[in-house]
Amino acid sequence: MGKTNDCKSIGIWILSCVNRRTCKSRYMGRVKYKYNPESLNYETVKPGFRFYMWRIGAAVLAVLIISGVTISFQNAFFENSKVGELRRELQFKDHQLEQIKNELDTLEVLAIDLQHKDDDIYRSIFGSDPYPSHMRQSGIGGADRYRNIKGFASSEALIETKKRISKLERAMVAQSKSLEEVFDLAKSRTEMLSSIPAIQPVNNKDLTRMASGFGYRIHPIYKIRKLHTGMDYTAPVGTEIYATGDGEVIRVEKKRTGYGLNVIIRHGYGYETLYAHMSKIKVKKGQKVKRGEVIGLVGNTGTSVGAHLHYEVHKEGRKVNPANYFFNDLLPEQYEELLEKAQVANQSLD
Repeated sequence: MGKTNDCKSIGIWILSCVNRRTCKSRYMGRVKYKYNPESLNYETVKPGFRFYMWRIGAAVLAVLIISGVTISFQNAFFENSKVGELRRELQFKDHQLEQIKNELDTLEVLAIDLQHKDDDIYRSIFGSDPYPSHMRQSGIGGADRYRNIKGFASSEALIETKKRISKLERAMVAQSKSLEEVFDLAKSRTEMLSSIPAIQPVNNKDLTRMASGFGYRIHPIYKIRKLHTGMDYTAPVGTEIYATGDGEVIRVEKKRTGYGLNVIIRHGYGYETLYAHMSKIKVKKGQKVKRGEVIGLVGNTGTSVGAHLHYEVHKEGRKVNPANYFFNDLLPEQYEELLEKAQVANQSLD
């Protein structure tokens, strides 16, 4: 019964093909057949060149599509571990470079602050000039020091950072040398403080009065207004006179006029002191003396109208007010009293 139906179906299909004078090819399994209306039989059809090219192209296209999807999927979800490691390393380096820049900002501010303190405070205490600016700003010559790091994406940032580090290093070297000088000054500070005039040449208990201070006064003999370049201490003849700082006696002079019997002591650090109108000199030229050591006695020699000591302080060859150099000898209230007495006196004794 099944065979009869199959035969009928084939017969009907054959008649339809004959009527149309043609018949489309059809596959049976993997073999392709084509009906030949002349022989009224099915004939095997061999695939042509185009058939194979189409199959090859389809296969290649399929491979490309599958590969593209696979690579995209891998890049999106399964990034190569080496690439990821390199990316993280670059991010880490960029972060570290930014931190270094911030730290350099802080160090540069601290370096400038230290330089100001060095020049304006530390050195001024010892009367020293600021460290030479050309020493702080010295450069480094020679060929291009950064040629080996040029040509990369981060080259500009690295070169700028290296330049800042080099500049800071030079500033620190200069600052170190400057502080070494300040340290040397500090080591000699004890000697310096011992040498600077810092006490009164006549003891307070021996003073009769302060006859005249530093400034313009009426001359006792010429009766004209004249600059009085020291301070006059009235005291009985024979009152002891003290060296006001450590130093060396550089002049011992005995004159009938002018300063009469007088002594000059060189203390160093630009300071000298003069003691005039003495009745007796107790030191010799070239002698080393200490602060508080007796160097002579109050008198009335030279151009003088009464027993007193004329005392001067010279700084770098310029005569300055001795009242500014009694900081080791007087309490604040005593110092104020001394200044008041000096201002009241309108006439000097020499």
